[in-house]
Amino acid sequence: MEGNKYDSSPVTPRTRLERLLRERELRKSSRFSQPSAEATDVNREAELPANDPCSAEGDHLGLPNEEELLEGVAAASAFADGCQRQDVRPTKQRLLVVTNRLPVSATRRGEGLWQLEMSVGGLVTALLGLKEFDARWIGWAGVNVPDDVGRKTLTNALAQKRCIPVFLDEAMVHQYYNGYCNNILWPLFHYLPLPQEDRLATTRSFQSQFDAYKKANQMFAEVVNQHYEEGDVVWCHDYHLMFLPKCLKEYNKNMKVGWFLHTPFPSSEIHRTLPSRSELLRSVLVADLVGFHTYDYARHFVSACTRILGLEGTPEGVEDQGKLTRVAAFPIGIDSERFIRALELPQVKDHMKELKQRFAGRKVMLGVDRLDMIKGIPQKILAFEKFLEENPHWRDRVVLLQIAVPTRTDVPEYQKLTSQVHEIVGRINGRFGTLTAVPIHHLDRSLDFHALCALYAVTDVALVTSLRDGMNLVSYEFVACQASKKGVLILSEFAGAAQSLGAGAILVNPWNITEVASSISYALDMPADEREKRHQHNFKHVTTHTSQEWAATFVSELNDTIVEAQLRTRQVPPLLPMKDAVDCYSKSNNRLLILGFNSTLTESVDALGRNGQLKEIELKLHPDIKEPLKKLCDDPKTTIVVLSGSDRTVLDDNFNDYNMWLAAENGIFLRPTMGEWMTTMPENLYMDWVESVKHVFEYFTERTPRSHFELRETSLVWNYKYSDVEFGRIQARDMLQHLWTGPISNASVDVVQGSRSVEVRAVGVTKGAAIDRILGEIVRYKGMKSPIDYVLSVGDFLTKDEDVYTFFEPELPSESPPAARGMLANLVRTSVPKISASKSVSKSSRLKKQRSMSTLEKRAISHGNEIVLQPVMQDRKSMREGSSVLDLKGDNYFSCAVGRKRSNARYLLGSANDVVTLLKELVQCPPSS
Repeated sequence: MEGNKYDSSPVTPRTRLERLLRERELRKSSRFSQPSAEATDVNREAELPANDPCSAEGDHLGLPNEEELLEGVAAASAFADGCQRQDVRPTKQRLLVVTNRLPVSATRRGEGLWQLEMSVGGLVTALLGLKEFDARWIGWAGVNVPDDVGRKTLTNALAQKRCIPVFLDEAMVHQYYNGYCNNILWPLFHYLPLPQEDRLATTRSFQSQFDAYKKANQMFAEVVNQHYEEGDVVWCHDYHLMFLPKCLKEYNKNMKVGWFLHTPFPSSEIHRTLPSRSELLRSVLVADLVGFHTYDYARHFVSACTRILGLEGTPEGVEDQGKLTRVAAFPIGIDSERFIRALELPQVKDHMKELKQRFAGRKVMLGVDRLDMIKGIPQKILAFEKFLEENPHWRDRVVLLQIAVPTRTDVPEYQKLTSQVHEIVGRINGRFGTLTAVPIHHLDRSLDFHALCALYAVTDVALVTSLRDGMNLVSYEFVACQASKKGVLILSEFAGAAQSLGAGAILVNPWNITEVASSISYALDMPADEREKRHQHNFKHVTTHTSQEWAATFVSELNDTIVEAQLRTRQVPPLLPMKDAVDCYSKSNNRLLILGFNSTLTESVDALGRNGQLKEIELKLHPDIKEPLKKLCDDPKTTIVVLSGSDRTVLDDNFNDYNMWLAAENGIFLRPTMGEWMTTMPENLYMDWVESVKHVFEYFTERTPRSHFELRETSLVWNYKYSDVEFGRIQARDMLQHLWTGPISNASVDVVQGSRSVEVRAVGVTKGAAIDRILGEIVRYKGMKSPIDYVLSVGDFLTKDEDVYTFFEPELPSESPPAARGMLANLVRTSVPKISASKSVSKSSRLKKQRSMSTLEKRAISHGNEIVLQPVMQDRKSMREGSSVLDLKGDNYFSCAVGRKRSNARYLLGSANDVVTLLKELVQCPPSS
């Protein structure tokens, strides 16, 4: 039904920012319209699982009860599919949350009987309270179930909790989870090197563990695919499932897939040491949206993709041949209201009263961590020792409470860490303690939720000294419970939370115990007004950037990314319909094939391996293309033109044995392989700038490792494709500044920037500008009488040269003259000396001998459906009128870009291998009658 143009409903958002802002307002209004959640069943104790090193990557220790958890698991919604009116509540969208472990651990109690216990981590608590989502949770249940009966009964039991199990056997868990995930990826992502004695063993077992990792990810994908429904959002989590996006997209390329990493992502120099570095990056890039806790992690990921994979990094993410994967930072939060409400509970107030009496007259410092390598507990205790040494007056006035939750107690390294911490604590207590008090209270266990909230509330200084942490939500929980006390937060700069709470916290380098000790002293003596300001800054952030907002924002961004991708896809040409192209070819009588050279008729760069740079500089013909190309050249009904920006000698070396036309340096030089080179160079083409630009290119080539430049007749090209990507771009920007302010400031030149190259060429030198002159010469040389009724144009051309695609289009812009394209003119043939590989002539002498063909003026006279071109000479003898015209009828023109998604061409071909396939199909098609 047509809408009323005077309707007062809001205008549909068109830009990405407008859409996201609207979704944000809709989420807020939806939440305000819902009744507030009650703090139900808060007396239950929830403990952190001790067997999973990453189940609480953020050390989110204020854990929910079972009822709250199940509400959180059932929560998810997508507003991007949106509602048409603001007063209509959006329908729930299904969300499939895929993690390594389910939030439910199962224990078998008999035939068909299962006991389900909540094993809660930071991710689960992050999804609490999201009533808008209709979520299903997919993951491993943490138990080996070999029999079908057991699997069926467990699946039914978990279905009541909206959980779907993935069944992994013990061998798979050992190789995939304990092996590749925990012994290789987790240490690497946290900048922890493998112990020296384990490196050789790890190297030997790496491939089998990686194979198990890929197989396990495939098993997860199969379960997701079984339960997937059209329109679902699939949200994959953490380093355990880096292969999952690729597996899911292979099942259904239209599936909405997001991937989020809860650990740090290391710098590219660290990640590149991983043998499977490229496979993992490419698998993650298949996702539509890739999320990280901080901008630093996102930047490291993009840098790894550019440096290791050679892809293009953009402000929005990573681009690969026009396909954009959005990469963004989504800092996770906590359910701050739950902590604030808990402080009003009687049992929490009782705990607070007891703690205040226990530590009366002493400042309380608090550390809450998993007993893990990355948490910096030994560094924290040593810094506290140094503080006591330097500040004797504080020794009986301050106490450090360290809660260390045991984890991976069966691993020798963790057992060694536990002993080390106990030894340091004992030594300090023996040195500074008395018969009635000790400076450090160390607990090797977790606390229940109420005790933890009470402890947060009475603390004066919280000390977080992580050596490397994805986020660390303990700092958030401490801030949420400090509305009364206004305590000070000392936070490691290596924790992800430092990006969010850094302005209100005291940031420290945990490796510098002198700095940490000084910060402790400063925090204990901090004036009340400064504590107030710091607390208010952090409290506002914690209460606004909640876990619910984090999850809703990610899903909203993912939905909007799909919208953006669809808009982008509409601008991407489709793949070449090869059958149609071959059928039209077979039915035509006078065919013209215009082929690029580099990346079109040469071997794909990816197939060249580490020697790719040398082979690419040499530019040799693809070995599989020689035979079909020769057969096409020998067909009297087919004319082939190789149109390239390369030098004449390069084309001579590769195509001398073929019966075709060669157009070098973007069409400036032309010859049939049986004839001599001629020039189509415009008159008054000044080349005085060449030497000065050459000096600049030489300068930057010397200072940019693995770069090279090419000197051509009418242009110079500097290529940094094999240099360090970021350094190459910096050098390219610097080069352009030098060029514009110096050698070419007043020169008549064009600067063409490729993805990894800079080219300086004379103004007006493009493949499209030269094509009419080239075709006119071909028609005159061959004496064509019948019109050209089929044109195939294929190449990997620079954007500036893509006018060769639009030259043959029958539909012209209104401002273009009717005879601007699709016309053939009879042009003057001007010979130039033939160049041999062994004997070269100086550039200046060659240019002097070249005569111009640009003084021709074409005048079109329309006769019915035919358009005849008449050349008009200035100060020259008139040549006879050309008789050839194009008769393409629209359907007989096929333009194809090779390996590029954004193009003016009608169609796409993936690579040079697809060009080989196309030419073979053309050779095999039956001849026209």
